[in-house]
Amino acid sequence: MCGAVRFRATLSHTAFGVCHCKMCQRWAGGMFAAITVPHADVVWSGQAQIARIQSSDWAQRGWCTTCGSGLFYQVTRESAQGGDWEIPVGLFDDANGLTLEREIYIDRKPDSYALAGHHQTLTEAEVIALYGSTSEGA
Repeated sequence: MCGAVRFRATLSHTAFGVCHCKMCQRWAGGMFAAITVPHADVVWSGQAQIARIQSSDWAQRGWCTTCGSGLFYQVTRESAQGGDWEIPVGLFDDANGLTLEREIYIDRKPDSYALAGHHQTLTEAEVIALYGSTSEGA
């Protein structure tokens, strides 16, 4: 929001995912919608204003220390996704043309809304089996 931290990302796709785990709901104020970008394809400026917290056994989250905006979720565990950035859709200057690819922790989603379209959904148990996450989320 404030511009103290900026990034440049090279996107190889236009798909994004949504997480409904409790940790994401608390961090993002609802569902967390993000685009996965390989580690090498993002350049951050304003590094001194980026704070990080290891939010689970396998991931960290980053935010701007000036305005508090959430900047990323990043897998820190050695895995196929290790190092990739999950950058919130709202941080991109133009989010038009993006398509929802999947929702995870679908069984933790509040019943007050549903996302339209046909896309992959994974339950909490399926996410845990796939990534080794805790039941709280990542």
